[in-house]
Amino acid sequence: MKTASQSTRPRVPAFLIGGSLIVLLWQLLVTVSGIPHFLLPAPFAILKTLFSQIQLLGLHTAITAFEIVSGLVIGCLLGVVSAVVLSTSRRLRRWLLPVMVISQSLPVFALAPLLTLWFGYGLGSKVVMAVLIIYFPVVAATFDGLRHTSAAMLDLAATMNASPTTILLQIRLPAALPSMASGIRVATSVAPIGAVVGEWVGSSQGLGYLMLQANGRMQTDLMFAALLCLCLLAYLLYSLVNRLLDRCLYWLPDSSNSTITQTEAH
Repeated sequence: MKTASQSTRPRVPAFLIGGSLIVLLWQLLVTVSGIPHFLLPAPFAILKTLFSQIQLLGLHTAITAFEIVSGLVIGCLLGVVSAVVLSTSRRLRRWLLPVMVISQSLPVFALAPLLTLWFGYGLGSKVVMAVLIIYFPVVAATFDGLRHTSAAMLDLAATMNASPTTILLQIRLPAALPSMASGIRVATSVAPIGAVVGEWVGSSQGLGYLMLQANGRMQTDLMFAALLCLCLLAYLLYSLVNRLLDRCLYWLPDSSNSTITQTEAH
């Protein structure tokens, strides 16, 4: 068992240790090998560019964040509504489910030019692209949760003459919340892809646009700084959504934490 001093000892997050080692190895590789700066800039050069161009990067990061959050909200709402429709109508399920599956086989880069043509070079086409990326994971996870509602609960509701609406709102949807949360987590992790791809194809603002312009001008340090901002934005967004979902689903047990605690106690 752990002693009192061991239990109160501050811990350094594992990702900070791993990230620091990667940065040091990267810096050592660039210094020793003499790789040209325009091919692979040193980490400290990227950090210098990040702080010197903080206003430019902040502006484009805010635009990309708005596109991602807007697409996430719209995509999740549409996904949940579509899953409810699929679960309540077998006839619509036969027609819509194959279309949804086939739509996911279309390359994102093939749709981006069409969306830019239809919705313009503004924020609209990027939000729609993010919605298309987000939509299917939410639909699939929520629909799976609605299908696997406990049969005993449904039988009990039927014996009490509960209406279909009551069964949906008070039994099936609450039972599907864990699956829905998993779909939203997946959607949050892939949401930046749609927005950035849309910015690559046609845009005048956003981190994707900034990376494309920096690459064309051989400003590799600025391109890496924009990529770092995108990674931090994606991680922050996922952490916030994950914490919000944990708060909303507070009654669900987290067996991973108890397993880790038991392992450390031994």
